[in-house]
Amino acid sequence: MSDLPIAAVVRIAKSNGAERVGSDAAAVLVEKAEDYIGNLAKEAFKLAQHAGRKTIKEEDVEMAAKSA
Repeated sequence: MSDLPIAAVVRIAKSNGAERVGSDAAAVLVEKAEDYIGNLAKEAFKLAQHAGRKTIKEEDVEMAAKSA
């Protein structure tokens, strides 16, 4: 069971040009999105720790996204 709702991921795909999204494709999109977000959060947390913080800030996420 995934944490992200499939409908939200399908809406994102459609708002970016997809006319239709198959259920198998939607499931893979959710899986890949969760992997990406998980890795981004890990990197952002490392940056926050390096700065002596326990809280991830916007700047940590932006910096982690640039290095991804």
